[in-house]
Amino acid sequence: METILVVDDEKNYLIVMSALLSEQGYEVLTAENGLQAMEIIENSDLDLVLTDMKMPQLDGIELLKRIHQFKPEQPVIVMTAFGTVEKAVQAMKAGAFDYITKPFQNEELMLTIQKALDMYKLVRDNKALTQELRQRYQFENIIGKTKVMQDIFRMIEKVADTQANVLITGESGTGKELIARAIHQGNHIRRDKRFTTINCAALPENLLESELFGHEKGAFTGAVSSRKGRFEISHGGTLFLDEIGDMSLPLQAKLLRVIQEREFERLGGNKTIKVDVRLVAASNQNLKQETIEKRFREDLLYRLNVIHLHIPPLRERTDDIPLLVNHFIHMYSKKSDRSDLTVSPEAMRLIFAYHWPGNVRELENVIERAVILCANQIIHPEDLPEDLTNGGDTRFPGSVELDEIDKFIPARLGLNEALESIEKKMIERALKRANNVQAHAASLLGIKKNVMQYKLKKYNLL
Repeated sequence: METILVVDDEKNYLIVMSALLSEQGYEVLTAENGLQAMEIIENSDLDLVLTDMKMPQLDGIELLKRIHQFKPEQPVIVMTAFGTVEKAVQAMKAGAFDYITKPFQNEELMLTIQKALDMYKLVRDNKALTQELRQRYQFENIIGKTKVMQDIFRMIEKVADTQANVLITGESGTGKELIARAIHQGNHIRRDKRFTTINCAALPENLLESELFGHEKGAFTGAVSSRKGRFEISHGGTLFLDEIGDMSLPLQAKLLRVIQEREFERLGGNKTIKVDVRLVAASNQNLKQETIEKRFREDLLYRLNVIHLHIPPLRERTDDIPLLVNHFIHMYSKKSDRSDLTVSPEAMRLIFAYHWPGNVRELENVIERAVILCANQIIHPEDLPEDLTNGGDTRFPGSVELDEIDKFIPARLGLNEALESIEKKMIERALKRANNVQAHAASLLGIKKNVMQYKLKKYNLL
């Protein structure tokens, strides 16, 4: 049921309008002056305001201006018994949806009201859809509380609203495209234009060139019509070049020219096409090493690497795992129409102990699977894939079997010295399993990071 506020200093008129609109199925609120109306507007969710033009204290035009300062999308219909062209123009310039003159036919009023409500619904629906898309990709929703992720978020804030090219590096599955979309959405000039992606490793050279720059009819066998490339499609927006390190050297040279000149020709064409495109590139390779080995152009790297963001693998930011697990549980519980799912301590220990070669993407897939398979409200180890439950050493991280003790503890040591020797060995094993990432090793051993650092110093393991 839509809610309409009627504002008029004539009480009898408010009674009549309230009855008329209520009969049509609307919820009606009334105010006897503009100040009272603003109080209602600030504390209510309204669909439409109908206001008289001539009122004491705050007339209809001034009320209209205040409404749009507080809520710009709110439709307002201005009513007056003093209908003149000048008043109508004044109301429309102030942002009124429409202007209606008293006395009016009921059918005329209802038609105007319905048009205003239909327009407002479209505005709200479009705003909600836009907000949903932006919330999905804005950097605040890229999960991470670790310092390295917070530093990345701050960097995105700084560079998103610039026009600089950005290079994102990191292992597969770390979320490079998500970062690229966050950069695009953070740019107030480009966010409403196209964000286009292309995987440079997924296409052979000739097809990739056509995808990037387009082609004219007859440019090659099978080119039965002209076709725009990703650069043209992305004009005014952002082009995300994923796995840029897999692009061939000849194509790298053509890409470099486009970056420098901001123009190109389609395959088989001779017409110069100018473009305004922001480039965000990504790679899971060490591009500096690739330039040394002559597989990637150094001058292209300089052009792409104006801003560099490196996304760490999940094993290097294990403190983010609980946040990510909760995020994915909430997301997939919603999709599966389930609620209040939790992870058992045993399952969480396995999740922490795993090395996550597929990074965040692999964790997301694991949680989606667990949400589907768990029989009750708790995710247990049996709901996790075998890679987590049976992969590698499943003993407590760094654990030592009793029959191994004699291998590294001399018999002459006392109990305290022997326990310290065992502890040192467990820490060394945990560090090895964690690829020397202290935070990960601490979580494997079930101790806090500051305790881990103390023990590393104690045993000269730093």
